[in-house]
Amino acid sequence: MKKRDEINAFLGKDTEFEGKLSFRGAVRVDGRFKGEIFTEGTLIVGESAMIESDIHVSHILISGEIKGNILADSRIEIHAPGKVFGNIQAPVIVIEEGVIFEGNCSMKKAERVDEKKLAVIGQVDKK
Repeated sequence: MKKRDEINAFLGKDTEFEGKLSFRGAVRVDGRFKGEIFTEGTLIVGESAMIESDIHVSHILISGEIKGNILADSRIEIHAPGKVFGNIQAPVIVIEEGVIFEGNCSMKKAERVDEKKLAVIGQVDKK
């Protein structure tokens, strides 16, 4: 976690939240979350967390359970007793012994939205 990423929010063990979560800095989740998560910051998933979400973050630390795909711009760390059921993609991936991971893993940088748009425009011009 970067030094500038102070924890801005904390969803405790007995909390449940459904919807879209976006933030700057860092957020820790120890409760239940269902929906979408998007941030340029850091997401910390505590041991008691149960998340059903597709996630796009800069950096994620996982000790709880996630059902959904994870795209990280810089790093994914899965620590025991963490569980991930979904595909993961990041340039740096750390999977500790004792973790459960079911899905596909891709170690490459995420394409920026601007690059995707340029690729699509380039294909249209070739026709």
